[in-house]
Amino acid sequence: MIEIREIKTIEQLEQVQQLELNVWGMSAIPLHQTLTAVKNGGIVVGAYQEDKLVGFSYGFAGFREGKSYLCSHMLGIDEKYRSLGIGEKLKYEQRAIAIDRGYDLMVWTFDPLETRNAYLNLSKLKGICYTYIENCYGEMQDGFNKGLPSDRFEVSWHLTSDYVVNDITIEVADAKPVASCELTKQGLLCLKMTENFEFVEELYTLPVPKDFQALKAQNPSLALDWRFKTRTILKQLFSAGYAAISLQQRECYNEYVLVKKAALNLEGAF
Repeated sequence: MIEIREIKTIEQLEQVQQLELNVWGMSAIPLHQTLTAVKNGGIVVGAYQEDKLVGFSYGFAGFREGKSYLCSHMLGIDEKYRSLGIGEKLKYEQRAIAIDRGYDLMVWTFDPLETRNAYLNLSKLKGICYTYIENCYGEMQDGFNKGLPSDRFEVSWHLTSDYVVNDITIEVADAKPVASCELTKQGLLCLKMTENFEFVEELYTLPVPKDFQALKAQNPSLALDWRFKTRTILKQLFSAGYAAISLQQRECYNEYVLVKKAALNLEGAF
């Protein structure tokens, strides 16, 4: 049985460091940094199998344009324990603690082409994305990011909003595609952009690969093509006032659903 606990001690944070190394194969965040964050508004939660740490979510206090929020910077899960719903449990525990401490907004980033993360962040947690950051962390050398600009979605999780608290569902049957996709001779998915597209509909969809890492391993240049084309389309949509709200799973691809941000009830429910 997996138990979710808040992490506060040096010994627990040392376990987090080891799990970071196992998950990403890169140097862990210094202990003095995570410990200081915990003592100054940050929140770290861990998933435990008995006394073994198998997952964690690390967040620190943020402040922007007169607004405080929790920046949930990292979420890592031991490879043997993935696809068990642990990420969702970690986020909900972090949300509960954050609300108790006065936060009503949590933000974090993820690669928009990593659709496993997109499904959790948007479809399950009801986070939304309306900020696109080009090459957010520069040229990263870990296995997931090497060879591509580190573009990121910024998730905004409006913790006490009606949209989140009451799990509001947006009807997406009439969504219009902003691009199409087809298979290459290798049998890999490629994106076809629509020229001179005007954003006038209430809802749009954008196709993305089901397994971007597998596509990147087979054809790095095609992966780069996906990065640049989706970057262009998503930045245009966000500039036009749309937000990504969910990820739908299709037979050969996945697709983002985007709606006018003004149509979402992001005011506090309590």
